[in-house]
Amino acid sequence: MKILYDHQIFTEQVYGGISRYFFELANHLALYNSEQINVKIISPLYKNNYLAKENKNFLFRGLRVFDFKKSTGLCAMINSFFSPFLSMHYNPNILHQTYYNIMKYRNIRAKKIITIHDMIHELFPDEFSKNDNTSNLKKIAVAEADHIICVSKNTQYDLVKLFKVDIKKTTVIYNGFSLEEKDVKIPKKTGKPYLLFVGNRKGYKNFNRFIKAYATNKIKNYFDLVIFGGGKINKDEFEKFEKLQIPRESFKHFDGDDSTLAGFYKNASVLVYPSLYEGFGIPPLEAMSYGCPVVCSNVSSIPEVVGDAALLFDPYSVDSIKENIISVLYNDKIRSSLISKGLKQVKNFSWRKCAKETYNVYQDVLR
Repeated sequence: MKILYDHQIFTEQVYGGISRYFFELANHLALYNSEQINVKIISPLYKNNYLAKENKNFLFRGLRVFDFKKSTGLCAMINSFFSPFLSMHYNPNILHQTYYNIMKYRNIRAKKIITIHDMIHELFPDEFSKNDNTSNLKKIAVAEADHIICVSKNTQYDLVKLFKVDIKKTTVIYNGFSLEEKDVKIPKKTGKPYLLFVGNRKGYKNFNRFIKAYATNKIKNYFDLVIFGGGKINKDEFEKFEKLQIPRESFKHFDGDDSTLAGFYKNASVLVYPSLYEGFGIPPLEAMSYGCPVVCSNVSSIPEVVGDAALLFDPYSVDSIKENIISVLYNDKIRSSLISKGLKQVKNFSWRKCAKETYNVYQDVLR
């Protein structure tokens, strides 16, 4: 079986969940059954840091372009021209497109696979530009695909409901997670024990309700807040902290690599994950793998992923968020139970398992 992954997401993302998914999938598929599987990523130009790694098991040759203002458009234009010719020469059985661009591979008879990671553009359209064409491109990609992989049952449900897709055309395959750093960096002194928030803070990520919950005296007076990734704290956010009477020394923003993030997970009092919607949601699993208790939303795919290994709250209720955080911070029995259950829960998810189940889909489609 010859499997091809296209360039799309590797020209879009320097880092990111979707590019991580395809990198790990290609890498583990190449190891899964090396005698029967030939895996290739075609991206003549790429920005992605995962592809820059030396420990790749799949076929790949490309020139890395460092990120600058127009780099995405430049890479996409050049790759769109050369990729169909390179793909035709490779002549794959399976073409797994890494995003929703309607690139035409007219001379390739490969079966087309698409992965749906979430339905955020459809459920939260106001959070995107009116010029954002992602949803329309997704509809076309879904219609043209021979089979669709969904990363959770909730994502599958939303796809079937919103796009009127035949459920028989879909398969649920859970993501793995790959934050398994042996070289864990000990985080800088943050002062007090701390709550951890990871990732983007805009819109549906529900950061505003979370900081209102954090602002209660029983939390903010005794625990700092560490914000990892998602861009530096902006002026509007500083003003919100000030209105909530949260001192500047109580919240800190950090960026860094996986080993830095692992250090924050390992030393946090709790990870709070208040998102209103996730197609899958990897940070709770990452936190659990380092013995960090998790408090998170009870909506979309999140309960499906965390099982009984996290305390769940209503993300639309500040009181619910606050009460569940306090339960973990001040109840050692609950905390210990969550840590123990979390270490068991993460064993249900691996990239090796994801690759094996994806290979089974490829085989079924080719029959």
